[in-house]
Amino acid sequence: MTPNQFLTKPPTPDSTAQSLAAAAKSSGSKLRHAAIAAALLVVVGAAVGLAPRWLHRKALQAETRDLAVTTVIAVTPTPATGEVSLMSLPAEIKPMVEAPIYARATGYLKRFVVDIGATVKEGDLLAEIDTPELNQELDQGRAQLAQAQAALKLAKSTAARWAELVKTQSVSEQEAEEKQADLELKAANVEAAQANVRRLEDLKAFQRVTAPFAGTITLRATDVGQLIDVGSGKELFRLAQTETLRVFVRVPQTVAHSVSPGQMAELTIPEEPGRVFPAKVVRTAGALSADSRTLLVELQVDNSRGEIFCGTYAQVRFTEAKAGAVLTLPSNTLLFRSDGPHVGVVGPDNKIQLRQVKLGRDFGPTTEIISGVGLTDRVVLNPPDSLAAGLAVRVSNPNE
Repeated sequence: MTPNQFLTKPPTPDSTAQSLAAAAKSSGSKLRHAAIAAALLVVVGAAVGLAPRWLHRKALQAETRDLAVTTVIAVTPTPATGEVSLMSLPAEIKPMVEAPIYARATGYLKRFVVDIGATVKEGDLLAEIDTPELNQELDQGRAQLAQAQAALKLAKSTAARWAELVKTQSVSEQEAEEKQADLELKAANVEAAQANVRRLEDLKAFQRVTAPFAGTITLRATDVGQLIDVGSGKELFRLAQTETLRVFVRVPQTVAHSVSPGQMAELTIPEEPGRVFPAKVVRTAGALSADSRTLLVELQVDNSRGEIFCGTYAQVRFTEAKAGAVLTLPSNTLLFRSDGPHVGVVGPDNKIQLRQVKLGRDFGPTTEIISGVGLTDRVVLNPPDSLAAGLAVRVSNPNE
């Protein structure tokens, strides 16, 4: 043995175990670190591989939601331009006074004095009717009156004599009262006969057909020898006052409040281009017609020169009327449904509201909206027929 071998101590069992434990601990720590590192590598690899897919899926979902929202173009109503005074309305011209003339006595037309176009005054003779049957009835009535008067005269004298006889008790009071009652009966018969004669005389006077007022004969519907029957209801003449004419116009609801009595207007006739007749509003109906939503307005126009014919179609322009706040929308914003016209309005929550509207005048590209929308409403332009209330939409600027 060498000296070193004698100096070195042999290893003990405890030191050997400690060495093995330290080596095992060092080896386990390395394995744990290696496992953690491997797990981190797996996680990082998975994240690197899945992140693009997740981002792509999110982008696809967002794009799908974006495409699911309908994009619409919205416009706002604008006030109507143009003055009411420039608007011409159709008008109907009628006489100031017009009346059909009927016969009150039955007979045959003996003669007529006037014809169409004739100007007559109140009380002027228009025609005469031959009334032979009425003449006989009048003669009979006068004869019956004479009989009643003769019977009354006899009853008076009889009643007077019996009144004297009652004083001498030659007759009973009952008989005297009977004679007095007979006198009263005969007096009533006379009054009845007189009333019948007056009636027949009044009818006799109607054999002369006269004008009830001054005017122009616009119709003659009879001829000489024609049978005139009171019960037939056939008019003989038609009389009209044409020096002042009445003009009737139906004003739309949109401008009805701007027309009032006293205003002046212009009357034009298509057959007389360039001529303007001044007219004056004299009265209005005071209520709108339920079927047309218009106000009936009456005007008067001077026709002392006879330049305007009754019944002429004309147009009236209200020069002193002012337009109210009427809104207009493009015509391609309207939706026509079974219950009337509608528009689609985008609400504050970007959801569709279907509103029913009342239409005014149609200008072609635009239409007046009487009610249903306001100045700040966003109305859908070119709405699809499938547009429904509550649908979420996105509003796009029409200039985009």
